[in-house]
Amino acid sequence: MRHFIAAAFVSTLFLSQLAQAKMPERDIVGAQDHSLLSRFQGAKIVGYKVREFDEVDLATNKRDGRGVVNQLHLEGKFTRIAYYYPPERSGLEVMRNYQAALDKAGLKTVFACSKEECGVGFGEHMNDKRLGNNFIQASGSNPFNYGRFTARYVLAKGTMSNGTPVHVAIYVVDPTQDTNGGISVEVVETKAMETGKVAASLNAGEMAAALTADGKVALYGVYFDTDKADVKPESAAMLAEMAKLLQHDPALKVHVVGHTDNQGSTARNLELSQKRADAVVKALTGQYKIDAKRLSAKGIASYAPVASNDSDAGREKNRRVELVKQ
Repeated sequence: MRHFIAAAFVSTLFLSQLAQAKMPERDIVGAQDHSLLSRFQGAKIVGYKVREFDEVDLATNKRDGRGVVNQLHLEGKFTRIAYYYPPERSGLEVMRNYQAALDKAGLKTVFACSKEECGVGFGEHMNDKRLGNNFIQASGSNPFNYGRFTARYVLAKGTMSNGTPVHVAIYVVDPTQDTNGGISVEVVETKAMETGKVAASLNAGEMAAALTADGKVALYGVYFDTDKADVKPESAAMLAEMAKLLQHDPALKVHVVGHTDNQGSTARNLELSQKRADAVVKALTGQYKIDAKRLSAKGIASYAPVASNDSDAGREKNRRVELVKQ
């Protein structure tokens, strides 16, 4: 009898602790809503991750009898956000609000399910693979665990206002035992991976081949501070290869052309690009004893872009020095 009373006491204490679980007072540090969807009123962010380019698998069907969930494989910018919402709201209310927001944004439903429709173990699959304690940063009981049998899920696809294809997966669990409810929002913006993040400096032979084929070669290994025209010390390797190119072919004459992005005034960029071209010529003639008659410096600001100036990656490609065969 005493064991029964003790067990009942422990059970009551456990349920009491669940009932006293409080909503987080604030979002975790550094987290924010995705620009496509605001949060459900009163929800707080308890898990957050953004990757500029990653691969993601999103469920496209219910979990079958073998425990398999068919998934759509996507690549692009991936945002994953977990929220807790207050226990006085229902999972149905939360999901209906998100579905209305997706409809308003013009996204079309690919797959949706609720509770038993999602298949046996769907909630366990989502909790184990995506929403475990390694991702959730709030203390106390985890509603994605306790509410896993109340799963509601929708996958939608469409296009963002900037034209980027997007998939959004919303997963909601009910508050149980008076704990908070849980919301998972996953957004995949399908886009090509940004390249050029690892610099591979051209050698003299590669420069020569480009000049023969195209009459010019773009160089990204000559560095300047923002709005400055002094060649930085880490440019030494590229300058040495440029000098080697000119030393191996004494008859070669080149224009050294400075390019900027479109940030700032055109007048300032013309001045800056000219000074940078002059600085490269000065380094080649002074440090490497290249005849100044073989070099001509010219700055053309942002008049000859090789990429769009609407993105950081494009502007980075436009900031360059080119050798153009005379």
